[in-house]
Amino acid sequence: MSLTKGVGMMSGFTTGSAAAAAAVSAARFLFDRNCGAVTLNLPGGRDIVIPITGCRRTEDGAEAWVTKDAGDDPDITHGAVIVADVKPSDESGITILGGLGVGVVTKPGLLVPPGKAAINPGPMALIRKSLGLELPQGMGARVTISIPGGEELAKQTYNPRLGIIGGLSILGTTGIVSPMSSDAIIGTIKTELSVLKASGANIVCLVPGNYGRRMAILIGIPEKMIVNISNFVGESLAMVGNSGFEKLIMIGQVGKFAKLSAGSLDTHSMRSDGRLEAIAAYSALHGATSDDVREILDSSMADEMATRIARTEWGNAALRELVDRIVKTALTAATGISDGACLTFSLPDRELARTDNLDELIAEIKKNAESTQ
Repeated sequence: MSLTKGVGMMSGFTTGSAAAAAAVSAARFLFDRNCGAVTLNLPGGRDIVIPITGCRRTEDGAEAWVTKDAGDDPDITHGAVIVADVKPSDESGITILGGLGVGVVTKPGLLVPPGKAAINPGPMALIRKSLGLELPQGMGARVTISIPGGEELAKQTYNPRLGIIGGLSILGTTGIVSPMSSDAIIGTIKTELSVLKASGANIVCLVPGNYGRRMAILIGIPEKMIVNISNFVGESLAMVGNSGFEKLIMIGQVGKFAKLSAGSLDTHSMRSDGRLEAIAAYSALHGATSDDVREILDSSMADEMATRIARTEWGNAALRELVDRIVKTALTAATGISDGACLTFSLPDRELARTDNLDELIAEIKKNAESTQ
């Protein structure tokens, strides 16, 4: 069931929400309750109704399945079937496993450790919370999430490059998939910046996604001062300059920010890369050997590589070079901005490098937040 999102655009639900709804429906079917549409309470407090495609009994439990609806988002999982098999247990607690079509993480650097099913912490929590409300007190359950055809679909994603093999990932931080219309996103960014400036703000924090937002909040930046710019870095920086802001802070994951440091103002994976090349160049500049540079270029994950080199003197200097260059790029693109600061990190929340003036601008943005309407 798509959810209305703006004029002519429809949002949908994540694979994590689909898995949670399927698990709830399987439990209801197991206990002879109505297993039709499921209402989930999402992390942000919003409720969403997800229709159930089917459910049936198994030898020692029940399973239900949901047809993923991504709304107007060009999501490879749109139309995929997400299945949850629920087996009751006398032991308390809910164990969640990945089945056929759900990938397995093989490399460090992601939110899920190597050897585990690619089911992110957000969906894990949503499944446990939602299913826990359906189980009798004291009863536990073993839940297996599977995606028929997931292994083939995953070949059309970046999962193999990220070291996730055998299938898709169960993702989602908010439970909702918002449509990725470029015009709609840029319009939303413009609106957020306009509203923030109208409130009296003269400094703003830009992040490329939910991970950046979380990191910004962790280091003390007030949430109302944070604007999510997705991959539209160039457009966003231009709008920041044109809106009359004086200073800015940028917080982002090292993969996207390595592209930005090299001058790329569109960080979408289909339109720009060069992450490892940028990190390799800065490393060579600060004393890495040719073998070190080759290892960086041959790696598949910027997060993992950046975390590793951060332990070396030259790697630490290279990452400092990266954030300093980001500020230079930002100040060039955001005409009128007098000062900028930057922090980059690897997942889940490991700080890698920051500019010298970040603490000063964090103090300023906090003070600015207190004075805004």
